[in-house]
Amino acid sequence: MDKPFHCLFVLSLAMTPLAARPQDLPSQPKPEGRVCVASVSNLSTRPAMLDRLAERLSSDLREDKIEALTMESATTTDHKLHPTRENGEEAKSNDCDYILLTQILDPKTASLVPQSAQISIGGRVPSIDASDPLGGASGPVYRDNVQISFALFPVERLKPILDTVMLAQPSGSASDNLLTAMDRESNRVSHELKKK
Repeated sequence: MDKPFHCLFVLSLAMTPLAARPQDLPSQPKPEGRVCVASVSNLSTRPAMLDRLAERLSSDLREDKIEALTMESATTTDHKLHPTRENGEEAKSNDCDYILLTQILDPKTASLVPQSAQISIGGRVPSIDASDPLGGASGPVYRDNVQISFALFPVERLKPILDTVMLAQPSGSASDNLLTAMDRESNRVSHELKKK
């Protein structure tokens, strides 16, 4: 190889912008990819069975024919979702293609962080949950919604292929609390992975 040509090649490689390198290139979802589900983090004042929620996500994804497993590492407690070092190492050791992060927040505290607009129609809705210990004879119980933030990251990438927020109303039963929200989240993740 000519020395001037070799120098030109090395110089052009060194000047390649970082945005064009694989770390930040957009990733196309692949439905056959394995999803590692991080333990859910709860930054709200509502109690939640976090292990059960993460397992529900994994189970729902498997029912949708997506290979999924629940990790021991937890979702970050930072308001902006991102994989942690522990998430990345565990996902690599499990040969995962994606990391699913989920965070529960109180919308009041989440509003301190700039976000896209959300629509809320009709305000708070009374709980009609028959298992609610406060419902029934004492009348309806009003519960504030919680915010569920979730993001799906390809392993070794900083840009998510899915990053969204939804509102959910916790039920009166601690054992069923937020399971419906996990079903909605897994449906959204499945849709994202299967779209062409």
